[in-house]
Amino acid sequence: MTTATYPFTAVVGMADMRLALLLNAVSPAVGGVLVRGEKGTAKSTAVRALAALLPPVGVVPGCRFSCDPAAPDPGCPDGPHEPGTGTARPARMVELPVGASEDRLVGALDIERALADGVKAFEPGLLADAHRGVLYVDEVNLLHDHLIDLLLDAAAMGASYVEREGVSVRHAARFLLVGTMNPEEGELRPQLLDRFGLTVEVTASRDTEERVEVVRRRLAYDEDPAGFAGRWAEDEGSLRERIAAARALLPEVVLGDRALRQIAAVCAAFEVDGMRADIVTARTATALAAWAGRTDVRTEDVRQAALLSLPHRRRRAPFDAPGLDEDKLDEVLRRFEDEEPEPPEPDGGPGSEEGDADGDGDGPDGGPEGPDGPGGPEGGPGGGLPHDCAQEPPSQSPSEPEPSVPGPREGEAEAEAADDTGTPQEAGGGAGAGGGEKAAVGAAEPFRTRRLDVPGLGEGAAGRRSRARTAHGRTTGARRPRATLSSLHLTATVRAAAPHQHARGRSGPGLLVRRDDLREAVREGREGNLVLFVVDASGSMAARKRMGAIKGAVLSLLLDAYQRRDKVGLITFRGTDADLALPPTSSVDAAAARLERLPTGGRTPLAAGLLKAREVLRVERLRDPSRRPLLVVVTDGRATEARLEGTARRDATNAPVARAGQAARLLAGDGIASVVVDCESGPVRLGLAGALARELRGTPVTLDELRADRVTALVRDVRNVSTTRRAA
Repeated sequence: MTTATYPFTAVVGMADMRLALLLNAVSPAVGGVLVRGEKGTAKSTAVRALAALLPPVGVVPGCRFSCDPAAPDPGCPDGPHEPGTGTARPARMVELPVGASEDRLVGALDIERALADGVKAFEPGLLADAHRGVLYVDEVNLLHDHLIDLLLDAAAMGASYVEREGVSVRHAARFLLVGTMNPEEGELRPQLLDRFGLTVEVTASRDTEERVEVVRRRLAYDEDPAGFAGRWAEDEGSLRERIAAARALLPEVVLGDRALRQIAAVCAAFEVDGMRADIVTARTATALAAWAGRTDVRTEDVRQAALLSLPHRRRRAPFDAPGLDEDKLDEVLRRFEDEEPEPPEPDGGPGSEEGDADGDGDGPDGGPEGPDGPGGPEGGPGGGLPHDCAQEPPSQSPSEPEPSVPGPREGEAEAEAADDTGTPQEAGGGAGAGGGEKAAVGAAEPFRTRRLDVPGLGEGAAGRRSRARTAHGRTTGARRPRATLSSLHLTATVRAAAPHQHARGRSGPGLLVRRDDLREAVREGREGNLVLFVVDASGSMAARKRMGAIKGAVLSLLLDAYQRRDKVGLITFRGTDADLALPPTSSVDAAAARLERLPTGGRTPLAAGLLKAREVLRVERLRDPSRRPLLVVVTDGRATEARLEGTARRDATNAPVARAGQAARLLAGDGIASVVVDCESGPVRLGLAGALARELRGTPVTLDELRADRVTALVRDVRNVSTTRRAA
């Protein structure tokens, strides 16, 4: 039994998201849309409803690759096709699951038939199904790297290539890429982010009436999907006709020199990377004009196009969320208008941006009878899509980072004043968690760090940190296939089949291969790990410049974790206890935000921080046993607890350090790989962080040694010394 799709015109609110989707329906050249937002905001519902609005597609009968009968692909695996009349079918919307395999995405070859018979027996994948349609990727930020690489290649070339041991198949793959994601679960790689033409942020409405309308419509749909869809059929038909009319008008839209200069000025002002932003903004502005029923591109088109196409392309600091300063955008457009007066319109029309020569209302819906029909602007929530629909205010741009500090030694005097043995800030604060708390200090400028990895060979999720057996990488051996063969080891397969050729009655030149002979390649690449940060936020770390340098170091490690596709978690300890500031997550941005707000002060319960880390890692091992952890402890190694008086205090001087050592040995016994970032500074150093690293059986590094450039220089110096000694 087929369930009717939720109607696009029945989606309440979300004006920016609906407008972006409709613009791609009008002009597929815009390049797709990425919908970012919290869970439960109708992202997937709206995208799935879009396919029903797209015009039918003409295809060659029997072609599995949806060739256009007017211009068939000369390299189609099902070809060659003679140009002629074809059959029409609805446009497809193909969904790519997060856990899809490479063969499911690009297609698969029958290796056995290819070796034995020389036949290219190819089974098309999702890229072939999505050709001339929509490829929808839900939770696109959770896709494996190798699938993202394949998507990038297909999107860039408009074709998919399948290579299997000398057997090659190519087919056209031009599609509208639509993705949805929850930023809390991690960000996209910049290369893939740039492939989406537009991006929109969606959040659940805080308006009571609008939320009521959402629930009312959803319950009505769940009770009777077909009946609910029927009540919106007329509005769906009207919107479908409007899309077709806008598509027909699109070739007649004129993008004048003035509009092009505005687009270039805006893109330059926001320092976007590359030229794709200018091209996408121009295409979007043209589609907006066609959607409004006009043949000229106006300033409001350029403004709206910039709000949709630039937020994810502007140059920004690490972990800064996409967004666009609308005040700055308006200022650029105003300044451009002052410098470049508008030339007369070619058709002798009024040429005024304020006037509406078409008289079709203020928005692309042409009045109250917009695509939402009964739920339009006069019928309740979820009204039409106003042409100048304001994007939700982006997050404010972060303040300028504090100047980078040379190192922790610069704050030696402050560090000494903040020592646990008699911290002034603790004098009136007691020993509680909030005792002696200081305001959060901004992080110093991040830097490129040396790679910290987990020893041994893992089998975790694909990434870029530690050595692991992966589906991609250098070939290290062969084995019998554990499941469907996806990566043939040709030499091992031939070696397995060769001794049996006489017994199998081979008489011709072909090699007789059976399924038992097949061997798959064993490859070694890199995996992503769980990097758990345990950060000392006590009074001994509270010197302002020193803490800024430490936060800068942790921020640099977080940036490295993002680039290496790790999961991260953050534990802080101060006062009397440790706190799980951020449970393990793929959202490195969230960890950076928690770190930025981290206050300091109080005692140093180092043992509590280590024991908290052990508990978190135990739970994560049950959830994801294949992902190996890396523990990064950021501390000066000092350990203190609640104040003690008189003799009791003197007898217990070393007790906190001893308990920290016991906790470290427990982690070492669990086989946890660890790194201790030694933050001790000053002329007198106790070496406690180094002792902690020995108890953890981990690697100690100083803040200076953490920098990749310092490590490179150190290796260069060692080589120079060795060369000099050999010469002598």
